[in-house]
Amino acid sequence: MTDYRKTDEAIARLTPEQYRVTQQNGTERPGTGELLYNKEPGIYVDVVSGEPLFASADKYESGCGWPSFTKPIEPANVAELVDRSHFMTRTEVRSAHGDSHLGHVFDDGPRDRGGLRYCINSASLRFVHRDDMEAEGYGAYLPQVEDVR
Repeated sequence: MTDYRKTDEAIARLTPEQYRVTQQNGTERPGTGELLYNKEPGIYVDVVSGEPLFASADKYESGCGWPSFTKPIEPANVAELVDRSHFMTRTEVRSAHGDSHLGHVFDDGPRDRGGLRYCINSASLRFVHRDDMEAEGYGAYLPQVEDVR
């Protein structure tokens, strides 16, 4: 089993935007994330810890301005917490091992795919293409990868 965790070295490699989003609970401006329109097959991992979070098979175009997924690829790697900031109550999504702020989850996703919308900041993710998954240690997740619907 891989040891996914936050290290000082990983934090030092973050861009200013990645740091703001993952470590300071920031949010990208809608429509600006580099992974928003990614349609390549692969998985999305925590930019800090490398833990697998979402698969391309579960990504969809929600129109909200951020990458959206119907479910995590590995539920144990995603923590959901009550967020009462900005005068509202939402469910924050964080990586379980890296403790990175990822985004929020809402109950307005596609009903035929579970009804959830994981609204995730691109800056919190690193995309691993299907062709690179085995070499990077994510081969066990290959059966869950397909093109974006």
